[in-house]
Amino acid sequence: MERFVRFTNQSQGRDRLFRATQYTCMLLRYLLENKTGKERVLRKLKNLESNMSSGRKLLRLGNMVHAVEAAKRTLQHPSPVPRFCLTISNVNRVLYFICDTVLWARSAGLVSGINKEKWIHWATRYYFYSLLMNLARDLYEILQRIEQNNTQGKKTREELYNCNDQEQELPSTVITFESSLSLLYYSLKNQPSLCLDIVKNLCDLFGPLDKLEIYKTNQGLIGLCGLLSSLVGILTVSIPRLQLK
Repeated sequence: MERFVRFTNQSQGRDRLFRATQYTCMLLRYLLENKTGKERVLRKLKNLESNMSSGRKLLRLGNMVHAVEAAKRTLQHPSPVPRFCLTISNVNRVLYFICDTVLWARSAGLVSGINKEKWIHWATRYYFYSLLMNLARDLYEILQRIEQNNTQGKKTREELYNCNDQEQELPSTVITFESSLSLLYYSLKNQPSLCLDIVKNLCDLFGPLDKLEIYKTNQGLIGLCGLLSSLVGILTVSIPRLQLK
């Protein structure tokens, strides 16, 4: 109970719960839309989904400042590739939150004369760019761990041959699809934070891909991926050591 209270006291925790509810409603609407006699349930799900979306926009009002601070921090990252990817990602998040704030102000009636569709398109595009940079960083981390495991494997084989005092040359390792998958598996086996980050970013990608008409899909898949991503987010907020640093 104490962990739950601590989780819900965080703005990120509340956002993840709202997001999970929003995408659950989207998924249920897709599953029930062709069922007869479910019109009332579908209306309730649609209203709840809309309310969760509006609530999340309200919770995100201060996130632009957090994204600016995050961009400043990532500029100090010691490794150049993650520094570039994370900084560009956070800059796009800042632009996304600016668009999101404008859309919230329009829906609240605080501003007028705003082209809603254009601002939604801009927000989606910046969110998409941010996800691409996050995935590029994930790919870099995967390659780094594969290289480390590959180097460690070579050292182990060399030590075994030296211990056996064999004069024959160390046989070269033939790279096959199966060996590549095995190396990838062992590289990620003890990296739950990296695995969760990859799952989250890949799941989040389907929404903007559909909105930008790069890859059209359906609300069911978007709802399912959004729900999975939200559950990963809930897990990483609840257990900070699972967050990729």
